[in-house]
Amino acid sequence: MGIPLMKQPSIRLLPLLLAAAVLPALAAPSEAPYAIAARHALGGPGGWDYLSLDATAHRLYIARDDRVMVMDTATGKLAGEVAGMQHAHGVALAPSTHEAFVSSGRGDEVTVFDTQTLKVTRHIAVSGKNPDAILFDSASGHLLTMNGHSNNLSVIDAKAGKELSTIALPGRPEFAVADGHGALYLNLEDKNSLARVDLATGKVTAVWPMAPCDGPTGLALDAAHGRLFSVCDNGWMIVTDAHDGHQVTKVEVGKGPDAVIYDATRHSVLSSGGDGGVLSVVAQDDADHYRLLGNLPTQKSARTMALDPVTHEIYLAAATGGGKGKPVEGFEVLVAAPH
Repeated sequence: MGIPLMKQPSIRLLPLLLAAAVLPALAAPSEAPYAIAARHALGGPGGWDYLSLDATAHRLYIARDDRVMVMDTATGKLAGEVAGMQHAHGVALAPSTHEAFVSSGRGDEVTVFDTQTLKVTRHIAVSGKNPDAILFDSASGHLLTMNGHSNNLSVIDAKAGKELSTIALPGRPEFAVADGHGALYLNLEDKNSLARVDLATGKVTAVWPMAPCDGPTGLALDAAHGRLFSVCDNGWMIVTDAHDGHQVTKVEVGKGPDAVIYDATRHSVLSSGGDGGVLSVVAQDDADHYRLLGNLPTQKSARTMALDPVTHEIYLAAATGGGKGKPVEGFEVLVAAPH
């Protein structure tokens, strides 16, 4: 006896069945796999820029114009402040020496403080104007600052406390990443381009255009696959091949971002859009394919962030009041947790 065939649906039912099958696939991208888990009110005057996290010590460092705020991530409370900055932009951490290096834009210097005592220990002068983004190059151990008003970067011996050299750039540098093998990549904000620098020779080896990007700011690197992620003021994330500079793809994200993070464990790229107040979560299917999972509502002005690589929580800074020419009010740190 043969197995009876299943009854075929009527032609009238087919459109409904197809719609039911397609709807879940269409609905999924609107759901970002994160949720706001906490809000920590810190208050205080002044604008802010980059966030840096020491996950082991449970300390979040926030550059806030004339000082650095230090938040205890375990309690969400203010652990202390380090004063004396002149428009602080970013904080590079050296956990092994318990030191933090702050780019002090209006002072044309790097301010160094002890992360245990929160006391300033020294100042390192740079010849470049308005040091902004700051980071360590693991290959050389040198400290690097991107100098926004002089279109160059400073190479600093952090131990000796002195600038070693400067490298001229063909545009205004924004955020940068080092690959740990002697190459530095940085966004050129006024050129809508991405530059590659050979730190050993001090030369720019390539400049790659990133149309339709306008105003690239945040930059992240997937070192394993050689992929660079630039986020742009007009709401595009540009994925670039770090080897030859060709544009792999582009993804639409929230407008007005100032930071992007690549989470290698979760195979995702996160962009903080301050204009619309969203955290855009982009899935990395493989090295060449990316898709927007969704935009998590955060808060307008939440444009910079930091990742905890252990918990995968995202820390974002925002304020309820402020804007150009207005005092900042209601400053807080939001925590977005994966689920």
